[in-house]
Amino acid sequence: MNDLQPLHTFGLTAHCQTLLYIDSLDAIPIGQQSEPFWLLGEGSNCIFVDDFHGSVWLNQLRGIDLSETNTDFIVRVASGENWHAFLLYCLEHGIYGMENLALIPGTVGAAPIQNIGAYGLEVSQFIQSVDVIDLITGEQFVLSNEECLFDYRESIFKQPQASHWMITAVTFSVTKDYTAVTTYGELKALANPTPESVFAKVVEIRQSKLPDPVVVGNAGSFFKNPIITHEHYTRLQQQYADIPAYPVNVQHVKVPAAWLIDQAGYKGQRLGGIQCHTKQPLVLTNAEHGSGAELLAFARQIQQTVKERFGIELQNEVRLVGAQGLVRL
Repeated sequence: MNDLQPLHTFGLTAHCQTLLYIDSLDAIPIGQQSEPFWLLGEGSNCIFVDDFHGSVWLNQLRGIDLSETNTDFIVRVASGENWHAFLLYCLEHGIYGMENLALIPGTVGAAPIQNIGAYGLEVSQFIQSVDVIDLITGEQFVLSNEECLFDYRESIFKQPQASHWMITAVTFSVTKDYTAVTTYGELKALANPTPESVFAKVVEIRQSKLPDPVVVGNAGSFFKNPIITHEHYTRLQQQYADIPAYPVNVQHVKVPAAWLIDQAGYKGQRLGGIQCHTKQPLVLTNAEHGSGAELLAFARQIQQTVKERFGIELQNEVRLVGAQGLVRL
């Protein structure tokens, strides 16, 4: 059995039968999925809650290719590259615009799956296309931005038809006409924002609010921020006048899950070795040698309490991996 504890940032004890390192397309075992398998980048958005009864494939594909047009930078990035290191590469090469997404953990290949977002931006705004390989047939194909079906923390890569796909590269198109996006929180205070100052501020904010997984195991935001109807929000306002929300469209608003969890009384609370973070209740942590069973029980408890109190069912943003694959709360 192979130890998975150091391969996912939450750090629960777990093992797998086989560990495969993929550093080239030739190393991908096409048509050999007779047992369960899990594609793993840096393990920052998945948690192994049990021993995995199959093989784990570590994505170590590397490489960045830069070209440009009169109006845009075109950057094709291998899926195993570290996301934050890629943003540093962009800053060094004068490719500006994605700074709000700094310090999000994980690989470039994980970014489109989750449609990562922060401080007013989503990665889908910059993705031109995604290179994919079918792990059953070996077919290689390219999906356009539209074909990726991006939505809030969603994409085609979370759908059943993508269960045997592997993202091998992502191509970004970044306009040369830079405009800073500073509409979110502390970024509003930046005077004459530059790409460098936005990048530095985002890093500062994230480091002040979010626990370092090297210090205490975590996988970032555990739950998604729920989207509810205006009618639902108006009803909640009658009881909770200070409930925050952000417009999504004419019919829906987004409510911060952290606020809901805090109001439900879970901030700083623990179940066994699992804790709801004392500063950011959206983050669950492996505070003291927690177990997968404790994590699932605590998350379900939070989910149930929020549903009973606010009529909102929280959905996990983190992918939970059990013995055979994905586990639902």
